[in-house]
Amino acid sequence: MTEDLWKRTANDLAQMIAAGEVSSLEVVNAHLDRIGEVNGWLNAVTRVLADEARTAAIDADAAVATGDELGPLHGVPCTVKENVDVSGTATTQGLPAFAELIASTDAPLVERLRGAGAIPIGRTNLPELGLRVSTDNPLHGLTRNPWHPDRTAGGSSGGEGSAIASGMSPLGLGNDIGGSVRNPAFCCGITSIKPTHGRLPAYSVFEHDQNPGLASQVMLTDGPMARSVADLRTAMEVLHGRDPRDPRSVTVPLDGPDTHRRVAVVHSVPGVNCHPSVIDGVGRAASALTERVGKSSKAPLPKWNAAPTSGPTCLPPTWRS
Repeated sequence: MTEDLWKRTANDLAQMIAAGEVSSLEVVNAHLDRIGEVNGWLNAVTRVLADEARTAAIDADAAVATGDELGPLHGVPCTVKENVDVSGTATTQGLPAFAELIASTDAPLVERLRGAGAIPIGRTNLPELGLRVSTDNPLHGLTRNPWHPDRTAGGSSGGEGSAIASGMSPLGLGNDIGGSVRNPAFCCGITSIKPTHGRLPAYSVFEHDQNPGLASQVMLTDGPMARSVADLRTAMEVLHGRDPRDPRSVTVPLDGPDTHRRVAVVHSVPGVNCHPSVIDGVGRAASALTERVGKSSKAPLPKWNAAPTSGPTCLPPTWRS
């Protein structure tokens, strides 16, 4: 069983650990072994937290043995993009100048993952400042796609996408302004969600005294990445809600009303030729969602022509800050 643990979802692993079918230490070691096996050529994980993870796993197993109350991710390994603070490790942003920028505290979402029992086992790669849709930087180099090494893993959370798709981690934390968790999920064949702004709190010990740029205020959100939608749901239940360090964060229910749901489908993007397989995939997804919800409609892209103007307007103040 242990040789297949890296293939399991986060929810499966949490259930197995809680039931005593497998130990957290076995799960952590299986993922560390997987990192050792494939990260050399994928270059997705930039720092492996092996000692810290094994110590946390031993503690997690002790909690199971004594019958303690367990969190929904108890004993499950996770990874964190290298622009989110993890105490005792560098928040490099992919920049050589930040290689020794060691965080003294966890970001709120990392705190919540730990509080739910998750165990960080590594940091993952990103382009400099997270500002490209491919993952390469002068500090750590290029991250490869595990399915097609000659193709991009996406960005800017490409390290997470590659690590999760290849089984180095079942669950990860990235962030997104214009597609940075969604694009790597597409490229690497996993799932992700960009939450509505304010659902998840964001805070860095290195940035809290600065005035955030417009893009950060209205566009940037952290978001979970995983190999199943069910894992994303569990992660959102753990991560959502207000934190006083982020005045823009709010606590709102994850569940909305069941009435009047519709599926909005964008069949084409002006000026972009989609591959037939992409069009087919969108159609199959729309059919599956419509079967579940009961109603769909074609949706035009709102103000698509304004995107080339709004992006350059919003992003430079964020870069400067």
